Amino acid sequence: MQEIVMPINKQEMALLCLLIPLLPLLGFILNGLGNRKLSKGIVRIVGCSTVLASFLIAVYLFFDFTANGSQPYIADFYNWISVGTLEIGFTFLIDQLTLLMLLMVTGIGFLIHVYSAGYMNHDEGFGKFFAFLNLFMFSMLLLVMGSNYVLMFVGWEGVGLCSYLLIGFWNTNTSYNNAAKKAFIMNRIGDLGFLLGIFLIFITFGSVSYQQVFLEASNYTGVDTPVMITITLLLFVGAMGKSAQIPLFTWLPDAMAGPTPVSALIHAATMVTAGIYMVLRSNVLYVLAPTTLEIIAIIGVATALVAATIGLAQNDIKKVLAYSTVSQLGYMFLALGVMAFSSSIFHVLTHAFFKALLFLGAGSVIHAMSNEQDIRYMGGLRKALPITFITFLIGTLAISGIPPFAGFFSKDELLAYTYHHNKIMWALGVITSFMTAFYMFRLLFLTFFGEFRGTDAQRSHLHESPASMTAPLVILAILSTVGGFIGMPEIFGAEHVLGNYLSPIFNFARRANGPAIEPVQLDHATEYLLMAVSVGVAVIAIIIAYVMYISKRTVPASEDQRLSPVHNLIYHKYYIDEIYNTLFVLPLMWLSSIFYKVLDTIVVDGIVNGLGKFVMVSGRTMRYAQSGAIGFYVMMMVFSIVLILFLNFFI
Repeated sequence: MQEIVMPINKQEMALLCLLIPLLPLLGFILNGLGNRKLSKGIVRIVGCSTVLASFLIAVYLFFDFTANGSQPYIADFYNWISVGTLEIGFTFLIDQLTLLMLLMVTGIGFLIHVYSAGYMNHDEGFGKFFAFLNLFMFSMLLLVMGSNYVLMFVGWEGVGLCSYLLIGFWNTNTSYNNAAKKAFIMNRIGDLGFLLGIFLIFITFGSVSYQQVFLEASNYTGVDTPVMITITLLLFVGAMGKSAQIPLFTWLPDAMAGPTPVSALIHAATMVTAGIYMVLRSNVLYVLAPTTLEIIAIIGVATALVAATIGLAQNDIKKVLAYSTVSQLGYMFLALGVMAFSSSIFHVLTHAFFKALLFLGAGSVIHAMSNEQDIRYMGGLRKALPITFITFLIGTLAISGIPPFAGFFSKDELLAYTYHHNKIMWALGVITSFMTAFYMFRLLFLTFFGEFRGTDAQRSHLHESPASMTAPLVILAILSTVGGFIGMPEIFGAEHVLGNYLSPIFNFARRANGPAIEPVQLDHATEYLLMAVSVGVAVIAIIIAYVMYISKRTVPASEDQRLSPVHNLIYHKYYIDEIYNTLFVLPLMWLSSIFYKVLDTIVVDGIVNGLGKFVMVSGRTMRYAQSGAIGFYVMMMVFSIVLILFLNFFI
């Protein structure tokens, strides 16, 4: 980590840094308080303009950062927590990684806000929806800007809360509420690991500040020590929950219950990349734990492969994209595991472009199809939705790894690093790439080609989306086309702009006592061969999909048709949800029922109700002593005196 410096005008820079998250927070407050009072026009302006302003400030900081020698700096606002030796400041760190994430979050976030203005226009909760979106932006920006793990955790929990609110936004639907609760609970499992990791970091290094922790770690003696493995594994557990890795990945497909802009913003471009960002930010710790890195690589490639196989058999347009997201996140963790850190963030960026594009394109299709999401009842939509079709095609080419689209460069680079690290992992990555191209073109062909298979009412409703929805699609399509050129391979004689820009972040890790992080050293022939294999398998997958769904006009079987055992297994997602339900949910429900019947009903209620009944009975009994009869009182006095004398003389 480089020496922290401040620019000349500290107050101005600190104010600009503070405004980036503060403006979306202001949008949340205004839209939240004026939910039913503000007009939709004002809600749109407030919701979109606050995020746009944050994006423009981020752009200014980006150029100012470069002009001032690209030296990281900390905006220190005040001492937030002070307990014993623990000092936690409310401070923001601005460096290359932060700026890159800021541009992605605010830029993609603004486009999705604009899209939401059209997509959610007729929804009764329009103001509430924009309030939640703005709150999410605030939390995500806090996560990436914080200069310590505690501030990151605050933003981490904030995006988890917003995810719950937005997934269950249409809360009159019980299944949507269940999906929201599932996401919330599974993320809490990961969050516990993250929190324990923060505790152990403080115990080990005496601080939770990035600057201090990484400085101490760079002087740390020993590699793969138990404490470093434990810290990195605990942090990775947090990343597994937030970024949907095996075994904590089943919440993400169910999260498609939320409105489509939510799927694009939270579950494609931003929130699910928080785990990758956290590992990238902690790269100095991870190079000291090669065992953890190997575990990350194994889980990453396994997640990519399993999710891709499930995507082959899904018929819900958003579910296909959801499993695609899980698979691509697996790729990113695979890159982290083989220490291709710049390749991982490269794929985060390109994935944000084409996956946001695909989700928003899916939303345009759903909008035109009167909320129909099953691709078996679509077909032939390219004529009715020309802009949506062209942009969706670009996104599909990008995710399939077809040059010169963005996904080709990032995927090819991370696979090259993987080949250098482990040939078996590379082969599994290539197989995953094949399946990705197949199920994405299966989705494209079934949705936009062939004959229309929907109802006459749906046919009459078909129309292109309004400009507020198509304009973001066009911009994202452009980014999906040219975005990969920031990471051009050196064999093309170009400079790897992104890698050079991020090198200071990872150069510090190279000086740690862990294994060396060096660029992949492959001869040109091998690089060209790997590139050809990557593109070749994608082209073969596209051809197979074309033959099946265009030439032979195959339509996936309906639920009442008998499926082959393998197809049935994949279609039902390997019954992982059912397994989790059997192993965890049902025993917990049974245990809860026992506790309710025994502890709550018998013990707690028995004691409380028993005391109440005792007081009532004793009160009813004792009231007879207050009869008002003087003779009774005299008799009781005599009886009491006799009893006292008896006790005094005989006891």
